[in-house]
This record gives sequence, C-alpha cells and structure tokens, in this order.
Amino acid sequence: MAPFPITLDELTADPHPVLARLRATEPVSWLPVLDGWLVTEHALAARVMRDAAAFTVDDPRFSTATVVGPSMLSLDGAEHARHRDPYVPPFRPAPVRDHFAGFVTEAVARLLDGLAPAGRAELRADFAGPLAVEVMADALGLTGIDPAAVRGWYAALVESVSEVTAGRPPTAAGAAAVRALRARIPLDVDGLSPAEMVANAAVLMFGGIDTTESMIANLVLHLLDHPEVLDEIRADRSLLPAAIEESLRLEPAASVVDRYATDDVSVAGAHIVKGDLVRVSIAGANRDPAVFADPDTFDLRRPNVKANLAFALGPHFCLGARLARAEAELAVNGLLDRFPLLRLESPVTPTGLVFRKPPELPVRWS
Repeated sequence: MAPFPITLDELTADPHPVLARLRATEPVSWLPVLDGWLVTEHALAARVMRDAAAFTVDDPRFSTATVVGPSMLSLDGAEHARHRDPYVPPFRPAPVRDHFAGFVTEAVARLLDGLAPAGRAELRADFAGPLAVEVMADALGLTGIDPAAVRGWYAALVESVSEVTAGRPPTAAGAAAVRALRARIPLDVDGLSPAEMVANAAVLMFGGIDTTESMIANLVLHLLDHPEVLDEIRADRSLLPAAIEESLRLEPAASVVDRYATDDVSVAGAHIVKGDLVRVSIAGANRDPAVFADPDTFDLRRPNVKANLAFALGPHFCLGARLARAEAELAVNGLLDRFPLLRLESPVTPTGLVFRKPPELPVRWS
C-alpha cells in the first residue's frame, strides 16, 4: 500500500510532488482512490507498456470499447494489428509532409486571421482546439462538415466514456454521435467492417483532438512562462522541436495510460493479481531523475529529451505522434510570426487527471 493518503484532487491539480514521492518510495503503488496500481518509474513504465502479453488493454472494463465498440485502442495481438495497420499509411513521413503540413499551415493562418483584430484571445478554446478538430476531420475524411459538428460528436463520445468509467450506462448522445459518424465517415478501409471503421475513427478522434489541443496549449504556456527560452526560439526557430519535446516531457498531454494484468505478476516488489488495473503514469515517468537530470526544470538543450514517454511505447505507441509534433511546430511558428508581442494575460496552470492542459490560455498581443 502507498505509505501516505493520496486524493483525486492532488492527482488532478498538481500531481508532480505526489508522483515524485511515490517514485522514490514505492514506484508501483496500490492507490485505493484509483482502485488500481500506479507505476511512476520510467523503466517500469516502459516495461508495462511494451509487454502487451502481461499488461493488456483488452478487458471488458475498458470504457471506450463499451461506447464505440472494439478498436485498435482496446485490442492487443493480431486483432490489434488488423485494426491498426490500415490506418498507418496516412501518418507516415511523406503524407505528413506533403499533405498535412500544407493543410495545417492554411488552417493556422485562417484561425489567426480571425483572432487578430481583437488583440487578445483564449488560445486553447479559440485556436488549439479548433485546429486539432479541423486536422482530425481532414485525416478521417470528414470533409465538408462543419468542424463544430465534429467537435460536438467528439464531446458526446467523451461524456459517454466518462459515464461508463464512473459505472453508469453509456449516454444516448454518445450513441447518436456514433450513428452520425457512421453516416459520414468514409467506409472503405480494407479488412474492417463498417462498425469497426467507426470505432477506429472515434478512437482516432480521442487520440488526435484532446491530446493535440493539450499539447499545443501546454507548449505555448511553457514558452510564455519561460521568456528566456522564448527569446532563444524567436532568434533560432530550429530550436522549436527541442522545446516541443521538453514541453511534452514536463507536462504530457495524456498523463496516464491504463492496462490490465493478464496473470499474477510481481513488479518491483508489488504483487499484482490477474485482472488488476495497472495505470502507467506518463507524467511520473517523464520526471524520473534516474533518466532526466533536474527533471522539474525546462531545459531547452536536454540531451536525452526524446526519451520522454509522452506518446507511450510498444504496440500502442501513438499512431499520430508525427502529425501532432508537426501541428504543434506549425501552430507555434504561426503564432510567433503573427504576434511578436504575444504574452500571457494572467497566470494559468495545467490541470486534469488524464488529459492535462490549462483550463484556459488568455493571451494578448497588442
């Protein structure tokens, strides 16, 4: 058992001090508040995520599958590959470079055009979120559909998953969103049924909207909170990819991933029983001092920053990681080009149990 009480509020508001204590004293801890184990050490987190035979997502309690059906997110082994493999090609380097880069650049410019006259904005809701929705709608072939409608479907799915996670039934609005997706999504993926295509489209929305919105918002916040780093990036934009990785390390957009033990197993002295929830803390692993020196500091020149686990590891490594990085780089370059005087209007802090981001990101440039 963990040697001190831990609350959901602590894990939601500022988990890093709690995660540091757990990592130092009990890196695999049973937390009653989560009804599961929490893994906070980098090496152990990597082990759990890589070993899908021992730690699986394929469990009836996996709430996303209850709402949208089996998908690449909730399957392992051969079935996982069957669901995931058809979606890999659009996220390879050439499509990201040849299609998405131009699409994102145009979307960034258009969104900033709309914000510019006011001299101020709430960048998470008015920029990062709409950008993430437009890019995922394009990636899924939802062309000619109002992005607000796509965002509405996504919000309904998230709410339904949240209800299932809390032990309640899926929502009617979530079921309606699944039907809307099925009516509009291109159903032409080889080897998958229409229901399977809709399920995978839904989980790609989960992976490509909230996490990318959070990633961009956290990055902008980190840069504005570290003016000396921002000055360096303004002078040399080639440093921006390193800043993206360091921002992901300090505050990963998806802070935890869930697995279930397929058998009894001992990990770092913890006796895990078959069926137990094993929650990997990406946030904890990314600040492990055994891997990252001075882990709570934003270091633009951290030599091993790419060892961060923000996009997970193993068979469930994020399919859209390359696209998300490109979105973040193009979004911030667009902001810095357009608004040289960009600054925070008031202090903000990331929050969230699973998806961590600032509740809002109020900025000015005039």
